[in-house]
Amino acid sequence: MKKLILFGLLLAGFSTFAQEYKIITVVESIIPAGLGRSRMIEVTEEKDHNALTTERVDGKKSKEKVKRADAKVGNLKETKLLNFYSATGLQFYNIASNDAVVMSKINELASQGWELKFVNSGVESDAGEPDGKGIFVTRYIFFKP
Repeated sequence: MKKLILFGLLLAGFSTFAQEYKIITVVESIIPAGLGRSRMIEVTEEKDHNALTTERVDGKKSKEKVKRADAKVGNLKETKLLNFYSATGLQFYNIASNDAVVMSKINELASQGWELKFVNSGVESDAGEPDGKGIFVTRYIFFKP
């Protein structure tokens, strides 16, 4: 019995060192007239980066072949969001609505023991008349000890 308790304590000690990360990506369209697509994306499968990694020697082509299709995941959750623009321009209630949806997801993950560790964002904005396109991307990186 003592060995069983000792083994259980040993396993519990090792499990405290295990860590998990989760990334939630929010893509919000800034295409005028609301023509873009805005989504919150959560991957629901794991991917091994080692299977997609090749090595080069002296800058020459790798002999290993990795296909782009091998990098794609098929299992994800996609939550609809509103676009920043409508036909009449920037819509602040769309931004507030998206904030409410993202906050709901963050609160859900927090209740599951996930901690928000990092937030990274970037934008490719509308450059005016010749462009007319753009997206705003935010990545929320969560940690679970």
